[in-house]
Amino acid sequence: MADAKHVVCPACGAVNRLPAERLGGGNCGRCGQPLFSGRPLDLDEQGFDRHIGRNDLPVLVDFWAEWCGPCKMMAPVFEQVARDYSGRLVVAKLETERAPGVSARFGIRSIPTLILFSGGREIDRLSGALPADQLRQWLAGHGIR
Repeated sequence: MADAKHVVCPACGAVNRLPAERLGGGNCGRCGQPLFSGRPLDLDEQGFDRHIGRNDLPVLVDFWAEWCGPCKMMAPVFEQVARDYSGRLVVAKLETERAPGVSARFGIRSIPTLILFSGGREIDRLSGALPADQLRQWLAGHGIR
């Protein structure tokens, strides 16, 4: 399993070691739930660091709020990206008002803000709603296809 990747279970938070050829599929070794659902993962303040720091796959987080019009416009685009990149990218959402500590730590001043993490570190960020093609180009610029 030289090409194995660590993937954090979206259901229970267990870290699973998954062979590269099984990325995009597979179930959690602890709880049995699918590791990839093709939907954005809802993060909270407690699970944020685990998902960012323990996943070997890049993690794209949408910092949003329920009252935000542009965030609602961005939601279908973000859901499409979660389906299209399943197994290559962890796509997650974090509601800023429910996770003020994480929002403050990353200096979230406007929403939606998308932050791309790799190896537990912020790689890049975008603020504002954007079309799917532009988001795909941005991800491709970071080697995510």
